[in-house]
Amino acid sequence: MALNGLLDVELSVPDPVALGEFWERHGMVRTADGVFGTAARPTQLSITEGDHRHLSRLHLSCEHERDLADIAGRLAGLGVDAAVHDTTLRCVDPVLGHEVVVDVGRPAPLEGSEPPPLNRPGRHVRVAERTAAPGTESAPPRRLGHVVLGSPDIALTTRFYIDALGYRISDQTANAFATFCRVETDHHNLLIHRAPVGHLNHYALEMDDIDAIGRAGTRMTGDGAAASVVGIGRHYLGSNVFWYLRDPSGTMFELFCDMDQIVDDEEWERTTGRRDWGADGVAPAFNVWGPSEPVEFFRQPDLAVIAAAREARGLR
Repeated sequence: MALNGLLDVELSVPDPVALGEFWERHGMVRTADGVFGTAARPTQLSITEGDHRHLSRLHLSCEHERDLADIAGRLAGLGVDAAVHDTTLRCVDPVLGHEVVVDVGRPAPLEGSEPPPLNRPGRHVRVAERTAAPGTESAPPRRLGHVVLGSPDIALTTRFYIDALGYRISDQTANAFATFCRVETDHHNLLIHRAPVGHLNHYALEMDDIDAIGRAGTRMTGDGAAASVVGIGRHYLGSNVFWYLRDPSGTMFELFCDMDQIVDDEEWERTTGRRDWGADGVAPAFNVWGPSEPVEFFRQPDLAVIAAAREARGLR
């Protein structure tokens, strides 16, 4: 179980040009045809044309070549074919239908950013200067942090990602409505939840801090290409600060920062993580502070369009 990174995703949308131009305006660099990223991670989002908005490829990394053989063996036990060539494994999500690629390697390291000086009661570190002038340019996203997928067969999806690919569970509801899982130290690099039709709920990009989220989100909604869904707030599970918006393709995305880090799996399992949220009748809150979860968060407004497109492809 040696997955160690979320590298990038490919998004298929009806108008890839509009989505690509949106991310170029908001801090990403076009590093190849249809590929967008940053200097540290040149490939984070690939955008291609599709008949409806969906995730078409999920790209992960693992430690060693022998891990590919282990993953292929577990996939075979699940009835999923995998092709291994050199240091790459390819397979297809048996429920959602997108390609999953696993390469030997790991995500490129990110240089840490200096936190802004904050004045606190009794501790004033910023004196005679403003924290930010009006019109301060918004910082670009730092990396792709996680994706959230809705599945009509949550049992098979859970077995595929956790038992076969090797994601590790961080938190899970008692009825498995939602499972937060990881391949890095982030509390989650993937969330899977029950849904009437398979779909990409959202993708998430990490920002430096809450000010970076606020500036970027304000600029994105200000140019009319993105619509605010919910935020700013702080989640309970994962603890990350969030702002959810909808991109020009209609796909929800999240700007986030300050997520819980899990560096000792055994300690997390023993002291903090739960796999029975809701068993005592108390479901985990959507947030610690901020706006409540909107109805469309788990009930995407275009599910009927997605369902028709997936049915035409023989998918649920």
